[in-house]
Amino acid sequence: MQKFLVILLILFVSVTMSAQDVTGQWYGILKVQGTQLRLVFNVTKSGTVLSSTMDSPDQGAKGIPVTKTTFENSKIKFEVSNALIEYNGELKNDEIVGTFKQASQEFPMNLSRKEIEKEVIKRSQEPTKPYSYYSEDVIFPNAKANISLAGTLTLPKKDGNYPVVILISGSGAQNRDGELLGHKPFLVISDYLTKNGIAVLRYDDRGFGKSTGNFETATSADFATDVESAVTYLKTRKEINPKKIGLMGHSEGGIIAPMVAAKSKDISFIVLLAGTGIQGDKIVLLQQKLIAKANGAPEMEIKKSVEGNAKLLEMVVQSNNDEKLKSELRNHLNELIKDNSDKEIPQGMTKEQYISLRVSVITSPWMQYFLKYNPQAVLEKVKCPVLAVNGEKDLQVPPKENLTAIKNALIKGVNKNVTTIEFPNLNHLFQESTTGSPTEYDKIEQTFSPVALDEITKWIQKQTN
Repeated sequence: MQKFLVILLILFVSVTMSAQDVTGQWYGILKVQGTQLRLVFNVTKSGTVLSSTMDSPDQGAKGIPVTKTTFENSKIKFEVSNALIEYNGELKNDEIVGTFKQASQEFPMNLSRKEIEKEVIKRSQEPTKPYSYYSEDVIFPNAKANISLAGTLTLPKKDGNYPVVILISGSGAQNRDGELLGHKPFLVISDYLTKNGIAVLRYDDRGFGKSTGNFETATSADFATDVESAVTYLKTRKEINPKKIGLMGHSEGGIIAPMVAAKSKDISFIVLLAGTGIQGDKIVLLQQKLIAKANGAPEMEIKKSVEGNAKLLEMVVQSNNDEKLKSELRNHLNELIKDNSDKEIPQGMTKEQYISLRVSVITSPWMQYFLKYNPQAVLEKVKCPVLAVNGEKDLQVPPKENLTAIKNALIKGVNKNVTTIEFPNLNHLFQESTTGSPTEYDKIEQTFSPVALDEITKWIQKQTN
């Protein structure tokens, strides 16, 4: 009898194991440097074959093909080969405990059948509801691109007629709060301005959050049409003074704001937060050099790396043929890493994967546009009042080179209302910082310098009173 019970138990365990079902939706939160990114794996089965897709809701991406899905002995593996993504986990009850890997970086990430909420990170400067002002979620169209943009309009009071600022985000898909590395700078800026009598419109970037469209194929020029649509929408609101519409752009947003102001009489002022004044390829090389130095890289290593990248960027700037460019870049990268592949290629990547990834990034529509774009010609056409501010320790858009170039271009264009400010100790995000390195961003409690906020607000009030 005892032997029979053991056999039954063995059979029961075998049946249970074979009946494990991984089909359906699996939810996870990827946490990287203070940023939380929701991921969803959608698993289906045809006969004995498993297949999957991956969603990244916070990036507006759905149905990303998973190249390979395997499940054996409670172990599951997802591979997205073109993005160098690999997830390895073990099914334990209704949870998969595992690791998300992209290129050479690994992060723990568990998956659940139940949707997981992001962990709320509360920063001291973030406002809490109920707000002391009126806040309304809005949707407005970009007819030119056939998309809709979702955002939030804040007004000092529900009724009235107010000057307004449109917030324009920097590079990379961001939501209306400008959420980045555990901070929400646009929420903080919006709150401060609205409490000081200035309405604010902020919105999710196209293809992100609740906005429609394709972010991946868009360039700064496309994003400029989103801003133009925001202006058109605000002119329909009785609470907004149509003669006092201003733009405030951070980083790439500081490129976009002048694009719109240069050809629109509807813009009464612009604020450039770490905006660029020199061509994109030069910005990238300066960034690389300064960040590497702040992170302690040896001078000779920095020099060699910058020289190698300078040639790559020059090839992009000079090119007008994508296929030829990709071929030339591959050949050049092969030469660059020929004798130093161990140092150049991240662990866990093949040489071909590394080269393909770099070529893909550098030839994307956005990157090509950015590298070739020189903002000076457009800045010369901006006639409305301009405030350009930067942090002394900004390593991504170095202040001296860019503030000087912005000021010179505006003066050359005979703009009579130009103010530039370099704030001591502030980094690219306008946080009080030690070195300015991006590695500090998520570790700093401050979201946006109160001193900078106050100066910017006073300047706007001066233009709108």
